[in-house]
Amino acid sequence: MSKVSTAQKIGVIAKVAAKQAGKSRILRAAGSAVSATARSTGSALHDLWLEAIGCVFLLMAASGGLAAAHEYAKYNAGKTGFGRVVLAICFSTLFAWFGVSSFWRVRRKARNRARS
Repeated sequence: MSKVSTAQKIGVIAKVAAKQAGKSRILRAAGSAVSATARSTGSALHDLWLEAIGCVFLLMAASGGLAAAHEYAKYNAGKTGFGRVVLAICFSTLFAWFGVSSFWRVRRKARNRARS
């Protein structure tokens, strides 16, 4: 006689329970409700994530802009080279692009959801 492991017994019980649950209209409806709620909540959380990250990037771009102004003032005073000014401008521009594109992605997703 072969021994059946506990994991195999649990697997068989789970299959039978899933098959019986599939026959119940109430459980199917509850499953659909949970699925729709999870999809909607996940989409909203993803949009919130993109907007929060966009804000962080825009704050970093503003910080880079202040650094660029500071470095430019030092450059005019002859205390630093022009490369530091260019680097600060490139940093600020790059992070501004990241921030703006993050908000554009949220807007594009919302527009695509409205079309569907």
